[in-house]
Amino acid sequence: MPRLSTFERHGLVFEVRDTGPQDGIPVVLLHGFPQTSASWGSVAELLNGQGFRTLAPDQRGYTPGALPRRRRDYRLSELIADAVALIETADTGPVHLVGHDWGAAVAWGAAAARPDLVRTLTAVSVPHPLAFIQSMSRSTQAFKSWYMLFFQLPWIPELLLSNESSFTRSLRGTGQSAQNAARDMADLHRLGSARTAVNWYRGMPLTQPSVLKRKVVVPTLQVWSDGDTAVGRKGHELSQRFVSGPWELRTLEGVSHWIPDEAPEILTQLLTEHFRKHTTNA
Repeated sequence: MPRLSTFERHGLVFEVRDTGPQDGIPVVLLHGFPQTSASWGSVAELLNGQGFRTLAPDQRGYTPGALPRRRRDYRLSELIADAVALIETADTGPVHLVGHDWGAAVAWGAAAARPDLVRTLTAVSVPHPLAFIQSMSRSTQAFKSWYMLFFQLPWIPELLLSNESSFTRSLRGTGQSAQNAARDMADLHRLGSARTAVNWYRGMPLTQPSVLKRKVVVPTLQVWSDGDTAVGRKGHELSQRFVSGPWELRTLEGVSHWIPDEAPEILTQLLTEHFRKHTTNA
């Protein structure tokens, strides 16, 4: 299989980190906010060492060729279609689909919409979007998610993200390391993508619920960490009702929201166990 450095959809060009054995079983890694594919670096290296090929795209809003400015361009249906386009362009057959944070929301939608393209689903840190919404009234999730309402404001969130000291301090307060916070801030500044990163949240109210109503039929693993300040456990527990295939929830103790950066070895172990449990040739 040839290496994939970019893929296109509707005139947008997305950069991709394609690493590992070219004939390895493919694993697609979707990043979250406010990160790029760099956040998967350690996990990808570990997976590559075990014979898996990893495809980690920089999603829209985080890559130079795909920085649309309108809120509507960040509806979940568009984000899901981007992920599907990557898998179809790679033309490797079904993939193990893994997403962290916002990448998990995209992965949930892609796995439900196109199970023919997905071997297994792993959602890291973020539950099924509808379960997440339900958890708002059944737990403290609404208090944890205050920033989502804040991000609907014009201009002010962009100012926060553009201020290196204040935003780095915010990231550090959620458990992110100083080194990784600096990396993510540098990427935002390099791309000038503060607005487009926030637009992932601004596109939420424009997403049609029907996008998420189909159940996930592929084997699904959820990974949550009890040090997560943004997402509580309840939404993960409620997610099972949106999965008709095999489902499992694993909890990491003493780990923050930033699981791929903070606990890559443990996460990779869970991923490979999940892949091999549900795929005879993985």
